[in-house]
Amino acid sequence: MACWWHTLALPTFSIDFRCLVQRPKHKTRQATQNRSKMATKCKKRAVLVGCNYPNTINKLSGCVNDAKAMREMIVSRFGFDSENVELLTDEPESTCKPTRANIMAALKKMVVAAKEGDVLLFHFSGHGLVHRIDPHQPPNEGEAIVPCDLNPIFDVDLGQLIQLLPSGSSFTIVSDSCHSGGLIDKSKEQIGPHSTLRGIAPPVDYKTRGISLATLFQCLQTAANVIIATQDLFPTRALGNAINTGTDNMTGIGSLLTTIFGNNVSLKFLPHYERDILNLRSLTEDEGILLSGCQANELSIDMPASEKTGGKAFGAFTYSVLKVIKESELGALTNRQLVVKARNEIIKLGIGQQHPCLYCSDENAGAAFLGHQPNTTTGA
Repeated sequence: MACWWHTLALPTFSIDFRCLVQRPKHKTRQATQNRSKMATKCKKRAVLVGCNYPNTINKLSGCVNDAKAMREMIVSRFGFDSENVELLTDEPESTCKPTRANIMAALKKMVVAAKEGDVLLFHFSGHGLVHRIDPHQPPNEGEAIVPCDLNPIFDVDLGQLIQLLPSGSSFTIVSDSCHSGGLIDKSKEQIGPHSTLRGIAPPVDYKTRGISLATLFQCLQTAANVIIATQDLFPTRALGNAINTGTDNMTGIGSLLTTIFGNNVSLKFLPHYERDILNLRSLTEDEGILLSGCQANELSIDMPASEKTGGKAFGAFTYSVLKVIKESELGALTNRQLVVKARNEIIKLGIGQQHPCLYCSDENAGAAFLGHQPNTTTGA
């Protein structure tokens, strides 16, 4: 069966895929020429991740399809060269699984290679960490996404990468996971919890894309017990002490992670974690663009295959984003327009308790998604 978006009519106008660059406050002939040169030299790069967690209690259905559909979209409609798009999935045949180490290595490679004017995309489809179980608990300790090896990537890890970007480049995160609103530190809320959209509850057979602290701890404990049984990697006593450190809290999870993965863990779990020691700073609101599948206190839906999705499973947010882009008659959608339209599509799917959000500066909210701009020179 053909992919669902192949049935949608594409606009017939001519477009090009010029990269998004910063506009000078005062337009001059020389500045325009410089901007034109930058547009021809800039590149678009992407890291796309789909984690279905097969053969586990955390199994999802639509995440790999999300990542593959996003790859097809950005190559065919947004001018990405397939050589600059890295796809990581946990399919059995995949040669590069989306572990924390592989994801962070791919992101670092993309960021280090970036030049002024480049457009970067990180799309993650999978579980988010549900670490604030009780709304009366103290504020959470940061948002996180969960790779296939259950070694979380926190907002502080992404923030450290964003700080390495050269001026004039852009970094967009599209996260289709639970509790994803907040993955970029200090980003300004453009479309968020204050918006009020309501609808009916999703069907009961829909899964959510979130792993609780308790579930994560249990899974890591099982992995640790396997290691103890085989005694191949670590001393039994060290693993036993890690298991006994905590139950379902962040301290116990951090102890298990560092024992199993060593230093290949989030900055949050490294010894003496402090921003000053690690030379970290809070990001400014114009650093990074986050399109999140839901608010920080909400769950994202993993939709099973159905007629409405062309017989394939997808994440509700990724499906809606791709559908909006495919059906749009505009030469370009701004980040704000895309999120608003995606919210409306999710409502049409009968999912009223998931509200996609946008976090970025005012300028980036009005900028074209992934720098996709209409060809004004041809009058299109």
